[in-house]
Amino acid sequence: MHDLTTGPVGGHLRRQTSAFSLGLVAIFSFEAVDMFYISRLGDAPLAAVSFTLPVIWFMYGIAMGFEIGAASVISRAVGRGDEPFARRLTTDSALLSTLVLGVMAVVGLYTIDPVFRLLGATPELMPMIRDYMSVWYWVAPSDACLWATLAALRARGNAPLEAKLMSVAAVLNVILDPLFIFGLLGFPRLGVGGAALATLIANLSVLAITMLYVTRRLHIFASLLVSLRVRIASWKHMLVIGIPATGTNLIIPLSSGIVVAMLAGYGVDAVAGYGVAARMEPFALLVFYSLAAVSSPFFGQNFGAGKLDRLIEARRLITRFCLLYGLVLMLAMDLFARPLSGLFSETPAIRDVAVHYFWLVSWGYGAHGIVMTVNAAFNGTGRPLPGMLISSARVMFLFLPLALLGRWLFGIEGIFVASSISNVLLAIVAYLWLGRHIRAHMTRSTQPTA
Repeated sequence: MHDLTTGPVGGHLRRQTSAFSLGLVAIFSFEAVDMFYISRLGDAPLAAVSFTLPVIWFMYGIAMGFEIGAASVISRAVGRGDEPFARRLTTDSALLSTLVLGVMAVVGLYTIDPVFRLLGATPELMPMIRDYMSVWYWVAPSDACLWATLAALRARGNAPLEAKLMSVAAVLNVILDPLFIFGLLGFPRLGVGGAALATLIANLSVLAITMLYVTRRLHIFASLLVSLRVRIASWKHMLVIGIPATGTNLIIPLSSGIVVAMLAGYGVDAVAGYGVAARMEPFALLVFYSLAAVSSPFFGQNFGAGKLDRLIEARRLITRFCLLYGLVLMLAMDLFARPLSGLFSETPAIRDVAVHYFWLVSWGYGAHGIVMTVNAAFNGTGRPLPGMLISSARVMFLFLPLALLGRWLFGIEGIFVASSISNVLLAIVAYLWLGRHIRAHMTRSTQPTA
C-alpha cells in the first residue's frame, strides 16, 4: 500500500497521474487501433462502428461507476487502516460488477436491432453492427471485473502496476486486430467482428494474469465463502458511491447519443466523422482522465485520515494544471486535427466533421478536466451526489438546449460549440462547490465537542 496522506501533495498527484496515464494510453488504444484498422475496410464499416459508441459508453459508464465506487470506499478504508474491510470490499465489488454487466450483455444481445435502429443506423449498416456487437457485448463483463480489481490497486496507491497490466492488454490487441480483421497468417477474416474478438481475447488474457498475480502476491481479496448478509452489506457500502457515480457516467453516452442522433440527419459521413473524433479524443484527454482517477483515492485516503488541508492544496494545484494543459491541447488541436483525422479516412466529408469537432470542442477541454477531477474528488470523499448533479445539469440544462439552438443557427458546428460552452460554465460551478464542501468539513472538525 502506498500512503498518500504524507509527503508533498503535488508530488503524489504527479507520480500517480504519470503512471496511470500509461495505463490509459493502453485502454484508449483499444478504440483507436480498432478504428484505424476498420477504416481500412471502407467508410461503411467505419460508420457502422461509430454508431456503436453510445452503447459501448453506456456499458462502460456502468462498469466505471462501480469502479469509482470501489476506489472510493476502499481508499477510505485503507486511509483508516482497516485492511480486512478493504479486502472484503475489493472482492464483493469485483463480483457485483461482473454479474451486473454479464446480465446487461445478455440483454444487449437480444436488443441489437431495435437499439441501433433507434440511433439512426441504416439497414445497410445493420449487418456490420450485429457482427461487432454480438462479440463486443462479452467484453463488458470481463472489463467490469478487471476494472474493479484494478481500482482496488489504485485505491492502495499502486497506479503503476495497473498501468503495466493494461499495457499488456493493449499490446495483445495490437497484435490480434489485423489477424482477425483481415485474416492474416491463416486466421479467419472476420471484418469488424474481428476487432471485437481481438479486444475480448486480450482482455480475458490480462484478467486471468491479474487475478493470478493479485491473489498469490498481493492478497487483496477476501474469501468468497461468506453469508449473503455480509455480501449485501459490502455491496451497499460500494453502491452508495457506485450508483450515483454510474448516473454521472451515463451522462456521457446520453450526450453522445444525442450528438449521434443529431448528426444522423446530416448523413452517415457526419456520423463517421464524429466517430473518428470520439475515438481520438480520449488520447487528448487522457491526462485529465488519469488525474481524475488518482484524485479519488488521494481525496479518499486524506479525507479518511482527516487531513483536509491537503485537499485544499490539491484542489488549487489540479485547477491550475487543468487550465494550463487545456490551453496546450487547444493549440495542439488547431495544428494537428486535420493530419490526425486523415489517418482514419481520406473522405473529405468525414475528415471535415472530425476537424471541426476538434477545433471547436477543444476550447472547453481545460474546463472539462476541472469537471472530471472535481467529480472524482467528491466521490473520494464519499459525496457522489454533487458530481451526478453537475453532470446531469450539463446535459439537460446546458448542452441539450444549446446544441438545439446551435444546430438551428450554425448547423453541425453549432452542436460542437454548445459542448465547449457547457463545459466552461459547469467548471466554475464545480470548482466553487468543491471548495465549499471541503471548508464545511474543516469547520466541523475544528468545532469543540459537547
